[in-house]
Amino acid sequence: MTPASGDAYIALLGRSTWALVNAYHAVLREKGLRPERVIIVTEEPYAQEASVAAEAIGVVSEGYGFAPPAIETEILPEADFVRTGQTIRSLAGDLIEQGLHVAIDITSGRKVTVAGGALIAVSVAGLDIRHIYYLAMKNTDDVAKPYMMIPHQIQQIRDIMEDAGGARG
Repeated sequence: MTPASGDAYIALLGRSTWALVNAYHAVLREKGLRPERVIIVTEEPYAQEASVAAEAIGVVSEGYGFAPPAIETEILPEADFVRTGQTIRSLAGDLIEQGLHVAIDITSGRKVTVAGGALIAVSVAGLDIRHIYYLAMKNTDDVAKPYMMIPHQIQQIRDIMEDAGGARG
């Protein structure tokens, strides 16, 4: 198993566990990320899926030859923009203070967690977020299956920070 990387990964979980797991798989394969810590942020109605996502993250990590990261779950009230923003800002800030490079995956997140929680909150706080990942699908027909079973021509892992010219090593 490879040693810790100094990377942390905050994954927003909404209605689709497959979207979260497949985005994680894509980030490992296409971007080479090897997080030592993963935090799954979800809302109460989707909390039961967080343990499934955590288990899948462990399995996918091992498949890439590194020890599963320490995985935590943060469960938030549904559609609470303010609390979501405060929580994600605090999580990211704490990880950065610990010397970790933070990536946020917005693929599975609902609008409340993506816009209010992740993007606006970390932007206003001026946090040094290294990557914001999104697994773009040209269509969503028959994509609730493992990443490697989805044709690569219909999917692309995007890094919003890199696309905007703001990515740092």
